[in-house]
Amino acid sequence: MKKGASKGLQSFSRALIVPILFLPIVGLLMALSAVMSNPSFVPKGSAVYMAGQFIYSTVSTIITNLSIIFCVGLSFGLAKKKKAEAALVSLMSYLIFLSANSTFLQLAGKVIKGDTAADLYGTGQTVYLGFHITDMGVFIGIILGLLVAWVHNRYCDKEFSGALAIFGNTKFVFLVSSGLVCAVSILAAYVWPAIAGGISALSNFMGKSGPLGVFIYGFLNRVLIPTGLHHLVWTPFLYSPLGGQVSVGGQSVAGALPIFLAQMSDPSITSLDPSCKYLMFGMVKMFGLIGGTFAIIHCANKNKKEEVKGALVPGAVTSFLVGITEPVEFTFVFTAPLLWVIYSVIDGLFQMFAYLAGCHVCAYTGFIDFCVYNIPLGISKTGWPVFVLLGLVEAAVCYFVFKFMIIKFNMKTLGREETAAEGPETAAVKKPFSKKAGAPDSEKAMIIIEGLGGKDNILTTESCFTRLRVSVKDPSKVNDAVFKGTGSSGVVHDGNIVQIIYGVSVNKVRTAVDDALGNTEG
Repeated sequence: MKKGASKGLQSFSRALIVPILFLPIVGLLMALSAVMSNPSFVPKGSAVYMAGQFIYSTVSTIITNLSIIFCVGLSFGLAKKKKAEAALVSLMSYLIFLSANSTFLQLAGKVIKGDTAADLYGTGQTVYLGFHITDMGVFIGIILGLLVAWVHNRYCDKEFSGALAIFGNTKFVFLVSSGLVCAVSILAAYVWPAIAGGISALSNFMGKSGPLGVFIYGFLNRVLIPTGLHHLVWTPFLYSPLGGQVSVGGQSVAGALPIFLAQMSDPSITSLDPSCKYLMFGMVKMFGLIGGTFAIIHCANKNKKEEVKGALVPGAVTSFLVGITEPVEFTFVFTAPLLWVIYSVIDGLFQMFAYLAGCHVCAYTGFIDFCVYNIPLGISKTGWPVFVLLGLVEAAVCYFVFKFMIIKFNMKTLGREETAAEGPETAAVKKPFSKKAGAPDSEKAMIIIEGLGGKDNILTTESCFTRLRVSVKDPSKVNDAVFKGTGSSGVVHDGNIVQIIYGVSVNKVRTAVDDALGNTEG
């Protein structure tokens, strides 16, 4: 049962990344357009101001409709086959829920007076897409996405004979889902208020837990990265009422990131919401990991320093600029697990220090986004120079702590490994790629497939921010050593799921692998 629960969480975490992959781009566009349309910087009525307003209003619809996006994204990500049809059924199911819940509230006499979402703020109901419904935020999208995916995976191949043949396969999925969604819409009217009370209590607890809560949040966010479950820590705080819920410009906004973006576009707001404390886990990406990287380089054997520098510095720069840390972190997470835990503790502590210092920054990715989000808001609102100063201190602390622990405990970080005699696996790693135009990617893909045990051993391929996630029939056929020669910085195994770390180039790698496998559906 424990193994099954772990596998279920892993699957949910993988599927949740499908829609989340696009949200950093949306957030960055919203931040840039908010600056363009801020009268403190740009004259009202100017072309730049109007362009900013147009872009912000256009792109912000993604953030205000996260519930639908999570519904479709989860069903698509969790469907084992016929993914496009699963996504379509989930969209139709979502619309059915809106109509069914709204109709039931009216028939049961449970409608709370109010014509707009602003009128209903804090009542437990809202107006969404023209429907007066129970306010479940992104959670209804998550619930329906999971429900449709479960039904789809059970019945998408169900066929009937004779006149009933038209109701087979995914049409049957739609029929079953529709009935279940109607039941959920009725239950929501009775059950969700109690659940919402529990979510509110948990949110209040995290809000009142102060420095300790921030430390635990930061620590878990980092230490769970090898498992892939860290998404389940920060996602609900960034995008759901767990991260806070406020009214901005007459609209109810939930989640730390939507709140920050909404307040950023409103020049009348003089102080940012405390939910910013959930947006500071990028400090270690911009600063802490840089210190750790140079410590690893410093501790490498003399004859390997240049090699280690060439391997780690590009990854450290990527982490600093855009917040992708795994290509560097996976060089020591398994070879020095104690160092990984201490590194996670340091991360949690410095997020706590930033909170205690009164920082109200949006810093969950890298330095580029950090500048776009925070500098235009000014020092008085964000306190961003204090955050940067603490980041520089964190970099220094990571450098000296990493250096001390690596030497003291003789940790086998990059460049300190014991040299082994070259065997078949090493030879496979060093296999050169062809220099013919267009050949390297296809050859790399074939080597990856070979390392995964061949085409017949591969069930599905997926990708997230940095990882190629592959489901295999027989994990014992996977040869980790092969992946090093294809640019991988590490491999994680979880049952029949293999996660190969490639960093920001993972999409290119997945495309090449899918092409080599002949996959036509994502």
